[in-house]
Amino acid sequence: MPTMALENSGGHEPERLPIPSPNPLPLSASQEAQVRDIFYSRVRSHCAAEIKAFAECALNRTFTVSFACRAEKRAMNSCMKAHATPAEEDAAREDWFAQRLERQRERERKARRKAEQEAFLREWWGLPQKDREEREREMEKLRRGERIGGFASRQRRKLEEGLGEGTGSESR
Repeated sequence: MPTMALENSGGHEPERLPIPSPNPLPLSASQEAQVRDIFYSRVRSHCAAEIKAFAECALNRTFTVSFACRAEKRAMNSCMKAHATPAEEDAAREDWFAQRLERQRERERKARRKAEQEAFLREWWGLPQKDREEREREMEKLRRGERIGGFASRQRRKLEEGLGEGTGSESR
């Protein structure tokens, strides 16, 4: 069931889905990278003042940064270590899962725009239109949405097939 949350500004936050399960789901490498980016940005936002102080100290310095800005660097690192906890990583993962609808809408918007541009170019240059079946395949691919937990193996028998065939051990 989608949840709606209010922002501090009084407006409505976009519709968000909850995390599907409290157990960690296997994500692809690119999905894990997105979760890491959210995690790092959350930690950096907590320590923005310390990072800014170190950056101001390090401005126009080269070799002397490690000596002149030692206190600022230690303050920045200790803040980041304090906020880079597994709980913060879990919160970043929950945010990533909550933003699934938003990412799907963005992908759909980009795909529609791409299809419109392609149709315009085909019309402009007098090229034949795409086959209806090909357009349907592309739209079906868009409707599938984001895959979490990997794809099912082609060799694995489906539950419906296994129930109808009895106890045979043949594989596909």
